[in-house]
Amino acid sequence: MASSLSPECTPLKTTYDACFNSWFEGYLEPAVSALQSTDRAAYAKAKAEEYERKCGKIWQEYKACVHKAVKDSGLEPVLQQAREEHPIATPPSNSDKSKP
Repeated sequence: MASSLSPECTPLKTTYDACFNSWFEGYLEPAVSALQSTDRAAYAKAKAEEYERKCGKIWQEYKACVHKAVKDSGLEPVLQQAREEHPIATPPSNSDKSKP
């Protein structure tokens, strides 16, 4: 796996990547099977809770480390400029899709 933006963050990234990959493999396996839509919603909710229990804390630690690295490296102004020049569009909501 690739290194993180900052060497200090790489151990956190490695731990998070391993946690996420393990969780995601378990998520995909039954999710692609022929679950009923009601079963699928309950399954997705349970898996989201599992993710938070198993990977949520390490994700928050890794994210904080990367944010600090961005700030310390002086990249914040560049990222803000990129966000202003190329904002991420919000996808339409389900209610918007029914409009002509």
